[in-house]
Formats: sequence, structure tokens, C-alpha cells
Amino acid sequence: MSDLPFQYQFAAGAIAGVSEILVMYPLDVVKTRQQLDTTGAYNGTIKCLKKIVAEEGPSRLYKGISAPILMEAPKRATKFAANDEWGKFYRKAFGVPAMTPGLAVLTGATAGATESFIVVPFELIKIRLQDKNTTYNGMGDVVKDILRKNGPLGLYKGLESTMWRHIWWNAGYFGVIHQVRSLMPKPKDKKQKMLIDLTCGTIGGTFGTVLNTPFDVVKSRIQAGSTQYKWTYPSLFKVAREEGFAALYKGFIPKVLRLGPGGGILLVVFTASMEFFEKVHKGEPLW
Repeated sequence: MSDLPFQYQFAAGAIAGVSEILVMYPLDVVKTRQQLDTTGAYNGTIKCLKKIVAEEGPSRLYKGISAPILMEAPKRATKFAANDEWGKFYRKAFGVPAMTPGLAVLTGATAGATESFIVVPFELIKIRLQDKNTTYNGMGDVVKDILRKNGPLGLYKGLESTMWRHIWWNAGYFGVIHQVRSLMPKPKDKKQKMLIDLTCGTIGGTFGTVLNTPFDVVKSRIQAGSTQYKWTYPSLFKVAREEGFAALYKGFIPKVLRLGPGGGILLVVFTASMEFFEKVHKGEPLW
């Protein structure tokens, strides 16, 4: 846990989030296509990438990135800052001097629920733009259409499913990071520390993805506008019943390829940014 003021945690989370999405975004497009697909046209990560490029052009792999870029700063900043603040709250509430595995899971889950309120409108816009059949030209088109048809609350379509997605991912991510870090040797230098952070973050991101992919599949379908899916858990059973249990893991490969290493990138950049801001806060030399 960090004792730095909130604004430094927010800035570090924002830098980490934007860094991750610039590297990993095409995999998010592939994941969404696979989750919305019920015909098998987008099976296979490499096949899906090739199909999108061949049929729609390379730029399609970055379709809708403006919404995530705008979202990533507040989203990731909220993720890490909320995790720090909720951690302090729970340690004080339970009278525990240091974080425990159970508190790490509880803290992560609560931070995930907090993060969801920031994320939903941006996720909704992104999903609508990533859909192959989209008729929208950009963010403005999506927002105007939603406001015209459903009003301001329409921007929060899929809030419940988004909340479950983030609760499960954050609980797995931060819980595993805490556990894996406790098993790692104490780093001897900055290079070793970066490797440990990358390993912990990648393992945490992978585990979080295993836990939350079914919720992400349902969230994508709810936000794409399908009237068949409304609430998370009934939708999970509906998908499993009609398409088989494996359908709940559609888009898993591109998702885990993004959020496994992506989780590592997040943790490394966040930690490095926090170290930088700690020097700034204390007035120490930066180099």
C-alpha cells in the first residue's frame, strides 16, 4: 500500500492504463468479435485477426480505440487508487496491520465494483463500435443515438454485468499478486524488481481472466443491444444451455493474451510511475 496522496496514485494508474491499451488493443477487438459471434466465423485468434484485416483493413483493429483511450486513464487510475484506499479502509476496519490474502481478494473485489461506475459508458460505446455490423462512425454517433433512444441512463446499459466482470477480475488479479509476491525472493535491484512485478502481474491477469471471461461474454452481448440478454446470471445459464459451456469462454485466447501480459505491463508501469512520483513528492533528484 502506498502513502502517497490520491492524485499521484490516480496519475500512475492513468499512465499504466494508457500504456497497456496502446500495446494490446487489437486483441480486445478480436475478443469482442468472438464474443458476439454465434456462427463460428471468428474462431481462432490469428484467423480472426487475418479475417478482419483482409475484409475491413488494418485500421479496423483500432476501431473504437478513442473510447478506451478516454476510459483507460480514469479506469486504471480508479482501479489502483481504489484498491489502495479500500485496502487502508479494510485494514483499519478489521484491525489488521498488514494485508492478508483474504483482504487482498476483498479489497480487489470492492475496487472492481467501484471501477465499474467509471467504465460502463465507455465500454458500451466501445462494444457498439467494435461490432462488425456497426453503423456508427464514431463515439459522437453512439452517444447521440443512445441519448435519443434511451436518455442519459441508457449510457449505463450493462452496469450490473460490468460490475460482476470487474469484481471477479480484480479479486483474482490483486489476490493472486499478493500471494505470488509473498512467494518471490526479495529483489536485489531494479531489474529484478521489474521482472518480479511483470511475473506477478501476468499471473494475476491470467487468473483474473479465467474467472471473469464468462461475465465478459454476457456483458458484451447485453451492451451490443441484444434483447435476449438482460441480467448476468440468467444470461450465463442461457448461453451455456443454448451454445454449450465452452461458449462462456468465447474470446478467451485473445483476452488472456491481452490481460495476462497486459496485467504485467500494468503493474510494471504503475510501480515505476509510483516510484517516480514518490521522488517528486519528497523533492528528491529524479535521475
